[in-house]
Amino acid sequence: MAESLSSKPNYIYKIVPSSAPVPLNPADLPERLPVSAIDQNSGFVHLSTSVQIPGTLKFFFKDDSLVFILRIKYDAFEDKIRWEDPKAEVCGPRGGEGMFPHLYNELKLGKDEIDRVEILENGEGGWDAALEKANGDWLVW
Repeated sequence: MAESLSSKPNYIYKIVPSSAPVPLNPADLPERLPVSAIDQNSGFVHLSTSVQIPGTLKFFFKDDSLVFILRIKYDAFEDKIRWEDPKAEVCGPRGGEGMFPHLYNELKLGKDEIDRVEILENGEGGWDAALEKANGDWLVW
């Protein structure tokens, strides 16, 4: 990934566990996906950039065998994104995690927001190997 981290991203991503399956064709997505417990409790949709996906997978999805990664066009929602630490406290980065994009739009994530859906399987070699095997043209800055 040779992206310029000083520029704004083209895409941001939502990781969804296999316990909440998502149609692979964005046109088949509902208007509003079920809201995860962490998003409901936080009051916003937790998202990651392409650079943050590996760490998010390892920390929050280490025990999952399969996840869906939803890609969202950043420009379409830039006015509803706040760059915050993972706890939503607007402050400087902590321990190399950086600032995460949080979507404040009444927890709506569905076919109007999602541009692409991919599946990753956590197998031998873990999430790093899964990301290496994945088609590389969809996970971009």
